[in-house]
Amino acid sequence: MRLYILSLILALFAVLSFAAKTPQRPIVVSYPAGTPDYVIQEAIDAIKNAGGLITHEYKLIKGFAAKVGKEAVTAVQSLNNGAIIEEDQEMSITGS
Repeated sequence: MRLYILSLILALFAVLSFAAKTPQRPIVVSYPAGTPDYVIQEAIDAIKNAGGLITHEYKLIKGFAAKVGKEAVTAVQSLNNGAIIEEDQEMSITGS
């Protein structure tokens, strides 16, 4: 019985490891101040459709943060809507 359960667990692990998605990286997508809201929503929809995850929608600036794969970045770039796409990273005033 234990051998059966162990075999089942190993088979499940193998299936899950092969089904892993592309690695996701954090990005920030921002737009100029006069950009209409529907343009930002189009980009959010493109990221979701490509398997990305929106982690934060900013209120002070026009933009959002997301965790995405390469396909999602390509989808937003193909919209040609003035998006500025940067890798999300910590900033410091101490220089480190």
